[in-house]
Amino acid sequence: MNVLTHTLPITLQQARKAQRLSQLELSLRVGVSQRHVSFVESGRAKPSRDLLMTWLQELDAPLVVRNAAMLQAGYAPAYSAAPLNDPVLAQANQAMIELLQAHDPMPAFVLDAQWNLLHFNKGGGWLAATLMPWAANLPPGTPMNMLDMLAHPEGLTKQMLNLKEVGPALLAHLRDDASVQPALTPKVEAFAAMLRTRLGMQSLHSGWPRQNAPVLTTRFATVHGELAFFSMF
Repeated sequence: MNVLTHTLPITLQQARKAQRLSQLELSLRVGVSQRHVSFVESGRAKPSRDLLMTWLQELDAPLVVRNAAMLQAGYAPAYSAAPLNDPVLAQANQAMIELLQAHDPMPAFVLDAQWNLLHFNKGGGWLAATLMPWAANLPPGTPMNMLDMLAHPEGLTKQMLNLKEVGPALLAHLRDDASVQPALTPKVEAFAAMLRTRLGMQSLHSGWPRQNAPVLTTRFATVHGELAFFSMF
C-alpha cells in the first residue's frame, strides 16, 4: 500500500492518529475550529494550501507524506525528492560518508525512510558479518533492507539475547512509522509474524499497549562475547 493511493482525508487522519492527537487538540494547534478539522478529515471541506502546510507541520508528518497530501489536495508538492546518489545531494552524501568514517570502529549505518541500507562504515560491516555471517557472501551491491533483516529467520534477531524485551517495543515504534508511511506495513507485519513465532502471542502482547521508550538497549550473543547497543528514537 502506498500513501499516494490514499485520499487526503485518510492521509490526514492517519498522520493525526500517529501523533495521538484528538481533533480538538489539532484544531487548537492550527488555529481553526474542531468542526473544520472534522470537515476536512471527512472530505466535506478542502484546506487552503497554507493551512495544509501548517496542518502537516503540526503533525510532524514525514516529507514524503506532506508531498502526497499536497498532491491529494490538488496542490504542487512542497518538497523536492532525489535519491542519495543524485548529484544535487553530492555534498550531503559526502558529509554522511565522512561522518560514518569518523564513527569507526563503532558500527554506523545510513538508512532511508523505507529502512533501505544506503551506507555503512567498517564497524557496521563487521557487525553485520558477525551477526549474519551468510550476508558476507552476498554479491557486492545487493540491496539490503533492515526491516527484512529483522524479520529474516537468520537475521539480526537470531542472536538477540533480550528479544522478549526489545521485540515488542521495536514493533510499537515500527507500527507508528507505518501509520504515516503505509508502504512499510508489509515489512513491519512480517517482523510481527516472526515475533509471534519466536515469543508466542501472549508474550508479544503482554502489558499491551505500552509507552514507547525513547532509548532501547539491545544485547547480542556473539563469538566475541556479549555486545550491547542502544538506539534513540
